[in-house]
Amino acid sequence: MVKLNKASLLSHPFIMLFISILSVSISSILIKLSDTPTSVAGMYRLFISVAIMLVFVPWSTLRTIEMNKKDWGIVVIAGLFLGLHFLFWMESLVYTSVASSMVILSLQPLFVMIGSYFLFREQANFLTVSCLITAFLGSLLIAWGDIGISKEALIGDGLSLIGTLFVSAYMLAGQRVSRKIDANVYSIIVFFIGGTVMLIYNLLNSYSLTEYDSSDWTYFLLLAIIPTILGQYIFNLLLKSIGATTVSVGIIGEPVLAIMLAYLLLGETISLFQFMGGLGTLFGMGMYFWSKSFIGRKKVGNHG
Repeated sequence: MVKLNKASLLSHPFIMLFISILSVSISSILIKLSDTPTSVAGMYRLFISVAIMLVFVPWSTLRTIEMNKKDWGIVVIAGLFLGLHFLFWMESLVYTSVASSMVILSLQPLFVMIGSYFLFREQANFLTVSCLITAFLGSLLIAWGDIGISKEALIGDGLSLIGTLFVSAYMLAGQRVSRKIDANVYSIIVFFIGGTVMLIYNLLNSYSLTEYDSSDWTYFLLLAIIPTILGQYIFNLLLKSIGATTVSVGIIGEPVLAIMLAYLLLGETISLFQFMGGLGTLFGMGMYFWSKSFIGRKKVGNHG
């Protein structure tokens, strides 16, 4: 893993956000190419990421960390939230469609925005809320026609909602301690705890932990490098500079990029609803990022 230049990151955070969203979007392609249990894949995805990142972590930064017991407790809770998010969200796919789960997951920015108001006193203006609603409606349109209303689908939607609440809480916890702990150290700790949560789940369900082909282990490695290190890790890195709400808004673009990648790599077709919904989602996201960039330039100009 190449160490990120912090000055460059702060100058172009939206570029790094796009790279991370693209990386996370690839996970859906990888999942479709493998039939291993998703909880086992998720466990190794996090554990292998930890093993890779351990080599590059500047442990000397531990001496400069100024965190109390409450802060360390938040880090531990964040890791639990990450593991529980993966478990509930993946289990939801057993009962409901990817489309339904995706729509519920797109509510994440709303939950994070509400949490940011109560925890950090971050206020959202009318334009921001309008952009989030537009992006959400785009996601709803993408999934239109695939959303189920059966009893099983409702169970899956409920599990997806719980998983979305957990990942929202994970983002907020990360922002809470992002200025007190190095993103590398933070990511290693939460990835390890999240992987341990899934390890316990796999043991309770008697899933095999070793009997997999070499192609499956390659799949685990790719999940660790692309959607985790180049995806989740960069999300954690960006929490300090742009905040949990903006990161969450970017994540709404994951389904759009996933659809495009499925079209290019798997030959899947794109329906009219998906195309129009994708445009709506991208428009809402684009307006949100434009407003954030405009406000940022305005503040700089006022200070100048």
